[in-house]
Amino acid sequence: MTAAAPAQRPLTGGYLWLAVLAIALGNFLVVLDSTITNVSVPTISGALGVSSSQGSWVITSYAVAEAITVPLTGWLASRFGAQRVFIACYFGFATLSLICGLSNSLAMLIMCRVGLGLCGGPIMPLAQTLILRLLPPEKKTLGTVIYAMTTLIGPAAGPVLGGILCDNVGWSSIFFIGVPVALAGGVTLLILLRGRHDAMVKSPIDTVGLAMLVVWVGALQILLDEGRDHDWFASLEIRCLAVIAVIGFISFVCWEMTDRKPIVDLRVFRHRGFVAASLTYAMGFGAFFANIVLLPLWLQQNLGYTATWAGYSTGMLAIFAILSAPIIGKLAEKYDPRLIIFCGVMGMAATAALRMGFSTDVTFWQLAVPTLLTGPFMVMFFVPTTGLAIASVAPGEEANAAGVSNFMRTVTGAFATSLVQTVWANDARRTQTALAGAMPMGTSTIDTLMNGGQSHDSAVSILDNMVQTQSVMLATVHVFGIIAACSAFAAMLIWLAPRPEGPIDTSGGH
Repeated sequence: MTAAAPAQRPLTGGYLWLAVLAIALGNFLVVLDSTITNVSVPTISGALGVSSSQGSWVITSYAVAEAITVPLTGWLASRFGAQRVFIACYFGFATLSLICGLSNSLAMLIMCRVGLGLCGGPIMPLAQTLILRLLPPEKKTLGTVIYAMTTLIGPAAGPVLGGILCDNVGWSSIFFIGVPVALAGGVTLLILLRGRHDAMVKSPIDTVGLAMLVVWVGALQILLDEGRDHDWFASLEIRCLAVIAVIGFISFVCWEMTDRKPIVDLRVFRHRGFVAASLTYAMGFGAFFANIVLLPLWLQQNLGYTATWAGYSTGMLAIFAILSAPIIGKLAEKYDPRLIIFCGVMGMAATAALRMGFSTDVTFWQLAVPTLLTGPFMVMFFVPTTGLAIASVAPGEEANAAGVSNFMRTVTGAFATSLVQTVWANDARRTQTALAGAMPMGTSTIDTLMNGGQSHDSAVSILDNMVQTQSVMLATVHVFGIIAACSAFAAMLIWLAPRPEGPIDTSGGH
């Protein structure tokens, strides 16, 4: 390991903030890509000739690949240098975004989305590391807020941008849009960070642990995605996947707990504060992500919204999030972060509960109220939770803690995407059957429609459509209730963490 070279001169003024913004932009692109396809799944599925459930692989393949590489970030940064890895992933992201847009089959698109996830995984934790490495101590809190804002705005902006591009340009453009941005960011950092010290240490990689991680996460995600199309455990394929996922997970935990250089150091779970904060982070993010996956799908498939307007319905949460972020960042420095996190996650639960009052006659502005209110609550959840998780571990464990908590968050988001669609579809089917069986006036309704001039087939079709619409509406309300309950449970978990002594170190020890 070499000592810091004279070239390690601090960046100052405009060059410093240009580098910070270029790094933050990389994190924004990665998070944006996790939701930019949400409103575009029906369009992509139609263009490629597959079902919407198959099309959802475009979302989950990216999230799972991203989750797998997040724990690798520490090893990659020490082996090749944090700056080099970040810039390489930046350029890789640009290249694979271009290929995604050129894909002419679902298989090709999914393969490219896996590649995007592999490149995007290290960018998220390294973005925070590099921002805090560049900034002086008095600016680190501002740097954390900038990083948090890109993490917050990305999921909100994704549906809006995806909807506008998909409706007005074409689905390929949602991938092409990231190419020039990623290239510009990568070139900017290549120039500004040239000659700066970037330590490298030759260290072995835990290949066995990595293989086990890929196996159990991949098997579980395929199980969740394919289960609803194969009647779940009535299918031999699903049962086999479940066995592989369980055995793979147990083997992974045993191996990582005993290996000298684990790819994921699970010993950080000995800290009660980290366990509470990371579980709250994972569950709260999963509930939040389920919301922004379900809402656009319901609006497009059942209420006739275009992708653009479905995107607006979720994207507006960024408005109040941006306005409230600086205030909440200061509050997190002065008050018990557990209280701020609790209020934030309970607020998210309350906005999900508000959606339980929706009906098929809901207006756009009625949709907008819970969305706008979610913004500040989301900031109260995100900003202090990551800081509390990292502040709860021992010195020297901060990087691993950041990787593990990001891994849990990303995996939970991927699982939430599959589970929310499965629960929604199954509940809609059950409700439709129950409604059809509880309609004693079905025959007279058909007769009334026929007396009004409808043919028998047309009358049956109208009645069936009414039943189907109402069953989907009831299922949607039910799922929003589940999301609200999960959010409320996540809010309670944060009180398992001990009260931190003084303000939490949002810089993660850097």
